[in-house]
Amino acid sequence: MILVSSCLAGLEVRYNGTHSLDNKISKLIEENKAITVCPELLGGFSTPREPAEIIGGNGEDVLDGNAKVVEKSGRDVTEQYIKGAYVTFNKAKEVNATIVVLKEGSPSCGSSMIYNGEFIGKKIVGNGVTTALLKRNGLRVISEEQFSDNLG
Repeated sequence: MILVSSCLAGLEVRYNGTHSLDNKISKLIEENKAITVCPELLGGFSTPREPAEIIGGNGEDVLDGNAKVVEKSGRDVTEQYIKGAYVTFNKAKEVNATIVVLKEGSPSCGSSMIYNGEFIGKKIVGNGVTTALLKRNGLRVISEEQFSDNLG
């Protein structure tokens, strides 16, 4: 089974209430080859929500207690991001996910690039919190771009 970010399947769950539909991923859902997950909703957030970025590092640093996830207004939401990561990890185990395709750039789901924590649209190399947890536990996590390039 393939686990995919809900927004990539066309569900309007992104922080601003939009989606990031990827037609190849949507087709996998229709064929019952993939199921959707949104770590941020699983962590207790609703849609829409304030944008958040990792400050002081990347997803690994958040899991290790050395960085935080903070909303643009300054509210620390680290706990919710960690909770969402663990609920997503448990879901991946439950469905025996062989691969996880997550939305690039997100503080939860980014698998090669995340925003730098300054809320200026600048990205840095790094994993989001959920991606970091899944990779630590041996799961293969790729972005929608990598999916389209390699598997689509």
